[in-house]
Amino acid sequence: MRPVGPPRAPGCEECLRLGAPWVHLRQCLTCGEICCCDSSPMRHARAHAAVTGHVVVRSIEPGESWRWCYADEQFV
Repeated sequence: MRPVGPPRAPGCEECLRLGAPWVHLRQCLTCGEICCCDSSPMRHARAHAAVTGHVVVRSIEPGESWRWCYADEQFV
């Protein structure tokens, strides 16, 4: 992981391309991509982790500051 800076998109980057809805947003802490959570229909954050190996994300929801590791399925 490295510092990725503020979110670079106003929503899930893949959902925005597809015109799909999302529930909550996560930011990849390896590359900075903004993806949707597991409660969202497309689950892009989990898919991004599986394809890229970028397994740690942070919530970018207001008032939340937690991080999640998809490899270990736990908060970090």
